[in-house]
This record gives sequence, C-alpha cells and structure tokens, in this order.
Amino acid sequence: MTRKALATALALFLLASTAMATNGVRLIGFGTKMNGRGGTGIGVFDSPSLMMTNPGGLAFDDGTSFGVNFAVLAPVTHFKNTLNDEDGDRNYFPLGGLGYVRHSSKCPKFTWGFGVYTQGGMGADYELNHALFRNTDGSYDKQTYHSMFSILQAGPSFAYNITPKFSVGTSLHIMYAMMELEMPYSLPPSIMKGVTNNPVPGATFGDMFANAPLNYDEVTSAAAMSDLGALGFTGKLGFAWKVNERLSLGLNYTSPTPMTFKNGTADLDMTAQFHDAYTKQVVAYMQGHSVSADSAQRAVGAQFAALGIDASQGMIAQYDLEAELTNPQSLGIGVGWKASDKVNLAADVEWINWKNAFDKMKLSLKGGENPNINRLLGNTGDFEVDFPLEWTDAVMVRLGGEYLLNPKTTLRLGYAYGTNPVPTSTLFSVFPAIIEHHVTIGASYDFTARFSAHFAYEMALTKTLTADNPSLIANEYNDSEDQLSGMFLNLGFAWKL
Repeated sequence: MTRKALATALALFLLASTAMATNGVRLIGFGTKMNGRGGTGIGVFDSPSLMMTNPGGLAFDDGTSFGVNFAVLAPVTHFKNTLNDEDGDRNYFPLGGLGYVRHSSKCPKFTWGFGVYTQGGMGADYELNHALFRNTDGSYDKQTYHSMFSILQAGPSFAYNITPKFSVGTSLHIMYAMMELEMPYSLPPSIMKGVTNNPVPGATFGDMFANAPLNYDEVTSAAAMSDLGALGFTGKLGFAWKVNERLSLGLNYTSPTPMTFKNGTADLDMTAQFHDAYTKQVVAYMQGHSVSADSAQRAVGAQFAALGIDASQGMIAQYDLEAELTNPQSLGIGVGWKASDKVNLAADVEWINWKNAFDKMKLSLKGGENPNINRLLGNTGDFEVDFPLEWTDAVMVRLGGEYLLNPKTTLRLGYAYGTNPVPTSTLFSVFPAIIEHHVTIGASYDFTARFSAHFAYEMALTKTLTADNPSLIANEYNDSEDQLSGMFLNLGFAWKL
C-alpha cells in the first residue's frame, strides 16, 4: 500500500476525526472505560486501549479480546473582541477507535495487539468582523475563521511478562495528521522585502508600509491553508506491575514525533490590504497637493506602477504549502487500587512536553505566480514564515473510580485536570485549546461472560481566557477573549474471543 493510500485509509476509518480535544490537542482518554473514570488508564490493565496509555499492561488483559468505541464530541466556543461578540458554529465531530489483543499460544508470556485510535485534535468555525475588510458602503465584510487539526494512530503493540507480576510493552504506531486553517493572516511589514529605493536607497515596501502616511504595524491577507497531511512514526514504552491482588502500578513514555505536512495549498488574497494602502495614499496626496480625487488616484496609480505594481494583475496568489510541527513527548505514571470487592480506584499523573513541540509552526510556501505579491515580498514566489505558538508544558492529573453495582453492572465516575498549555500571547479564535477541568461518568453492562457494552460521558467545564495586548498573532486579538467548553459522548463494545 502506498503512503498516500495508507493515509487515506486511516482517515476514512475514523470518518472525520476532527476534534476539539479536551486538553491541548489530546483527548484525556482513549477508550470508553478510561473515559468513564476520568481518563485513567496507565495503572489499570483492563482494555485493548492500553496500547495508547501503557502497552505493558496488555500482558494482564486475559485471553483474546476485541474492543471498539464510537464517540461524538461537541465543543462550544465563543470569541469576543472590539468588533465581535460571537458564538462559534455548533459542530459535532465523530471519533472512534478499535483494538485487538491476543495472547500467544506458543509463548504464554508474550502478548500482541493492533489498534487504531484517535489521539485528538481541534476545530472551530466563526464568521467574524475584521477592521480591514469592508464593503463599499462601509459595513464589515465578514470573514471566515476556520481550523481543523486531527491526529490518529495505528499499529501494533507488544507486551512481555518478565515475571508473573511485572511486564514491559511497546507500541510502534504510524501517526497520521490532517490540518486546515482559514482566517485573515497578519505579519509585520518587514515581510515585504521588495526594494523600492524610495525615499532612500535600499528602502523596501516594508519601510513604505510602516512609515507615514500608511503607518501599518501589520499587513494582512485573507489566507486559507488546506489539504495538508502528514505521516510520522511514534513509539511508546510501558511498564506494568501488579504488586498484589489489590495494587497495580504503571509507567509510560511516548516519544516526540516531528511531522511535515505536505501536499497542501495556501491561498493568499492581499486585495483588501492593498486597497486600504492605495486609499490612504490617495487621501495623503490630495491633502499634500490640493488636487481632486481623480487627479490623486491617477498620480498614486502612476507611483505604484513606477514601483513595479501592475493593478491589472490583482493581489491574489496560490502556493504549494508545507508545514512543520511536532507531536509532543510525554511521561506518565498511574496507580490502580482495589479498595474493596466492589470499589476500584485509579489515578494518573502525566507530563506533556508542549514547549518543545508547539513552539512555532514553520510554513514553507512555493510556486506563487502573482507578480505584484512577489514584487512586494521581494521573492520569486518562494518564502518561509514562522507562525508563533509558544505553548508551555502541561501536567495532567486524572482521578477515577468504579463501583460494581451487581455482577453485570459497573458504574464509573472521574475527574481530570490539565494545566492550560496555550499562552495568552498566542491565543487566537480558532485555536483555543484552553480547557482545564473535566468531569466524567460511565457505566458497563455484561450481557454475557464474553460480550459487554460501555458508556461514558465527559463534560469539559467552561474556561475563559483573555489574550495579551499586544498579541503575537495579530492586532485583532489584542485583549480578545476566548471561551471554550464541550461534551464528549462515548459508546463502546468489547468481546472476549
């Protein structure tokens, strides 16, 4: 199977695994049982989804088992700045996962499995006002603000019982990610490196736009990045220890995964920005030379033409796009405790290294053929920019419990807290991965000794955050406010084969 075909197959398996993940771009749990008890799954060894949290624990999942889960994630978003006070679109994102685990008949100490799981992602949609984009009557021309980022993993896992009570395991997974982003995109005028030699030798269009009469501290285009996909390889190493019949301990490490998103396109439209600059130049010319608007327009048009700007070519360009981002490494420990014959308790603590993974996103644009934009930027259609993220490391604490109501029914309750990795300096409307608190409930019912059904519901509690002034992303986010909450509904089935 080719790389492209494999990526497509994985994407189709999970339908549309676009998600507003519940902590950063990570789900708090990867299976229905885990989600019901607050996402705890490092020190409790009871499902195939251990291949995502602690593959060492697969050795204690007796017999051969198969599990599948289906889920719906519904984020609620709100954005507020000087021009907007809007709810985001109500999106419903389908997710899913499956895992198969089998003990080797020839080597009883060896266990293997295969799984496909959604790791997480994010997505938001708005129609918002922006100061630059106006209709001819002066009203705002609403702009689309859209994001989609999703990650899934697929591959084998292996576990080996070093002793009857201690095992080690590994997961060797292919990681596939998809990304889209559409919104007004702002950069400092210094991005415009085309030399004008006006008013001094070596002066650039960036100097022209930054100084009077324009005085821009950012230049903005309507931008859309689409069709970006990336493949990578990630490894997990897990240790599982059943200390005794009541106490179990787990440790898991996940490697960082650099990912290059390829085969994307980037559409840039600088029409509104150039029109605004042209209008300011015309007004300044009229005031400085006491001439009519028509005369000023002709004079300013001639000035831009002399600088190599041909108005008939417009200000729209399409580029081939690549983006570089890293899936973070993480380290977690977990404990499971059988408090009584009917009560099981669990706790996890996990460190996620967002700081080294989401520091910035490098964008490489190639093949732009618009001569005006190339002239402004001072290139032949190829350039690179860094989109700032500057996320900080996060720590997640997950707590959960199970109560055996009767021989067939188990009830679950959980809570998870994760520190917010998104700094206020780079907070923006379609990337508000700021949730901290989660409350979960769940239940299981054993229809037979071999078949059971599981249910989980997660509520991500409302988090509100105010961006810095100045924002590192764009002026429109200065002192802006993002709000995020959501719910996660999960249904799973498990078979002992």
